[in-house]
Amino acid sequence: MEPLQSRFTELAQALEERIIGQRQLIERLLVALLADGHLLVEGAPGLAKTRAIRLLAEYVEGAFQRIQFTPDLLPADLTGTEVYRPQAGAQEGCFVFHQGPLFNNLILADEINRAPAKVQSALLEAMAERQITVGHTTYPMSEPFLVMATQNPIEQEGTYPLPEAQLDRFLLHVQIDYPAAQAERQILTLARTEAVQAYKPADAALTHAVVRREELCAARQQVLGLYMAPNLEEYLVQLIMATREPGLYGEDLATWVQYGASPRATIALDRCARARAWLHGREYVTPEDIQNLAGDVLRHRVLLTYEAQAQGISCEGLIKELLARVPVP
Repeated sequence: MEPLQSRFTELAQALEERIIGQRQLIERLLVALLADGHLLVEGAPGLAKTRAIRLLAEYVEGAFQRIQFTPDLLPADLTGTEVYRPQAGAQEGCFVFHQGPLFNNLILADEINRAPAKVQSALLEAMAERQITVGHTTYPMSEPFLVMATQNPIEQEGTYPLPEAQLDRFLLHVQIDYPAAQAERQILTLARTEAVQAYKPADAALTHAVVRREELCAARQQVLGLYMAPNLEEYLVQLIMATREPGLYGEDLATWVQYGASPRATIALDRCARARAWLHGREYVTPEDIQNLAGDVLRHRVLLTYEAQAQGISCEGLIKELLARVPVP
């Protein structure tokens, strides 16, 4: 294993020690970081979504900011605004731009579906274009720039569902569940330990190594250069094409899909599969890498027909069928 890969393996292990029972979420966070994309996380309250991105920020060089999305939020609350400053001794003042919370490296967009469309569109520009436009001036985002947005699947009253175009901008849509009983006991132990640490002097705080920006940039270059066999690349493409023409793999699938995945899904699955293979210490991509990430890449990019929903068919069921029917090289 390369030294750089070992660094990220140590990072994953350090996160798993402090985030119990959410190994998949940790891996997806690191995959999104290496693939230079954003992720949407859906899960019930209390499942360490906020904790995961906050702890990742402690181990990665860069600034972290949490934004609580609410119905009364304005675009300027995210992007920043121009403030008038009178000049002492001058007849006219000037406007000075004050940067908003989006001008950070790791962003937690908490309960993103509680904000109206204008606020979501302001976040969309930063996510998709890596820039923020205020007035006639465009400000570039600093690297790295990762947005982890969360959704609460339990309460939907007073929320604004994200449009399909914005969902497509997310590299991954991750769904997390409750931890197992053994993990729950470990969470209790960890909570007690952290409560004790909170009362110790500041100089007793834990220290840890931080992944520098140069290391992250080098890791991303290695991920992009990872080997993927031509027949495996064809398998990836055929898997995406199957969401657009599911009838080729069975008459029962022909009436399930209204809209298939866009080319962004092909790019996302390619990058994420490479990132996962790299995180596992391999120099090549396997079919298991593609299959493991297919659900998170396609879940928010495929729209089912009304007939499929009436039959109780979900995107999970469709993806499972496609993985079973598309031939693996």
